[in-house]
Amino acid sequence: MTAQQIDGPRSSPSPRWLSGLALGLAGLFYAYAIWNAVAHLVSMAQSSGLTGVGWVTLGFGVVFPALVFVFAYVIGRRRRAAELGLVLLAGLGVVAVFWLSLIGYSVLNMADLVNAAP
Repeated sequence: MTAQQIDGPRSSPSPRWLSGLALGLAGLFYAYAIWNAVAHLVSMAQSSGLTGVGWVTLGFGVVFPALVFVFAYVIGRRRRAAELGLVLLAGLGVVAVFWLSLIGYSVLNMADLVNAAP
């Protein structure tokens, strides 16, 4: 028996441009998440200043979408374009859940993140 008979027929890989298109479109959504995190960080810092915990917490909110994007790319880079797109979409779901949790945390624990007014 040959490997073809054991594994079954192999599907042809997706064109590179299709994988690049999926990566580029998903990258725009990840960049939007980073942009929102930076805007939230700046607005919180301008209001009355951030504590050390605030800088770390909201700073991680800026870095997290980029980490998820890189992780999703590493997982899906050798797969077909549709599978890469699904991995990137799942990563966007994780980023969205994290972002909502971060917003909820920053609203409910404002005293821990922002310096007290003089």
